[in-house]
Amino acid sequence: MATTVDSGNQYDRTEEVKRFDDSKIGVKGLVDSGLTTIPRIFVHPPETLSDLKFKPKRKPVAIPTIDLSGPRSTVVEEVAAASRSFGFFQIVNHGIPVQVLDRMIASIRAFHELPTDVKARFYRRDAGTGVSFISNVDLFHSKAASWRDTLQIRLGPTLPELEHIPEVCRDEVVQWNLHSTTLGEQLMGLLSEGLGLDKDTIKNTTCLDARVMVGHYYPCCPQPDLTVGIASHTDPGVLTLLLQDHTGGLQIKHEGEWVDVKPVHGALVINIADILQIMSNDEYKSVEHRVLANPSEEARVSIAVFFNPSAREALYGPFPELTSPEKPAHYRQFIYNDYMRRFFTKELDGKTLTNFYKL
Repeated sequence: MATTVDSGNQYDRTEEVKRFDDSKIGVKGLVDSGLTTIPRIFVHPPETLSDLKFKPKRKPVAIPTIDLSGPRSTVVEEVAAASRSFGFFQIVNHGIPVQVLDRMIASIRAFHELPTDVKARFYRRDAGTGVSFISNVDLFHSKAASWRDTLQIRLGPTLPELEHIPEVCRDEVVQWNLHSTTLGEQLMGLLSEGLGLDKDTIKNTTCLDARVMVGHYYPCCPQPDLTVGIASHTDPGVLTLLLQDHTGGLQIKHEGEWVDVKPVHGALVINIADILQIMSNDEYKSVEHRVLANPSEEARVSIAVFFNPSAREALYGPFPELTSPEKPAHYRQFIYNDYMRRFFTKELDGKTLTNFYKL
């Protein structure tokens, strides 16, 4: 992150970011302090803010909703079509009871609403224990911070020691890991078949093994027109499974326009991530998405599970079955560790990484 020093206002961005991170209070701690204006490190540049302003849509658009209880051939077709056109879809009748979803949201909310000194014990930027509470994974690389806090937990290949998982959400996280792994395997099978491949093709690249959960908390923002909840980005892994509460704020970019992903109680949101776009040789699309700053008094909560390859030193690229003289590979092969290193040393800013590996 470049140092920004404004001598007229005695503003040193690097120092302000460090002070905020060292405080370990997160964005909710700022809100609890009673502030009515957001600190300068959260104010986004004009080009980002201008894109937040409402623009009338050419036509109403909604991401597809897919009933997983339908005939398998139909579900495969619908999942593949949504992955090709939107890169996002919602699923219903997915086998996870709605009570489990509601308890999971409530438990993550409960963690973020613990006293600041209790949460501070989990605040760290290294993931040594497999559990960390942070505000903004790209805090030290971004041009501006975003208005959210995050509880991050490694789910796989193995869970952290249970005593490292906050007690207020421990049981729910253990249960969520089991449900999300089963559902992730089912989705990978559907997505593989949608490419005309064997149902275990994606799973066999170790993409089910390395799973990370993030529980995001978006407190009320006093100046939502000056910042964002999460900046526009694509996910770096294979597949993302998202549980969101009723508040809303998630948007995806579709045909050059921002489209709201309206919450549906009991549904889960699925999106294609960068590695799967590459492995599918651009058949499936990993699309930009963002979360607006939350203007409502009630905090927004969402829980994402990222499915990533566990063979981090392996080479990844388009599946050979999907390339031919008529459709050559669109991407060069790369080592997954190199890819992730690039992701975590830059700010969240769109699709720069997939473009980097384009042939």
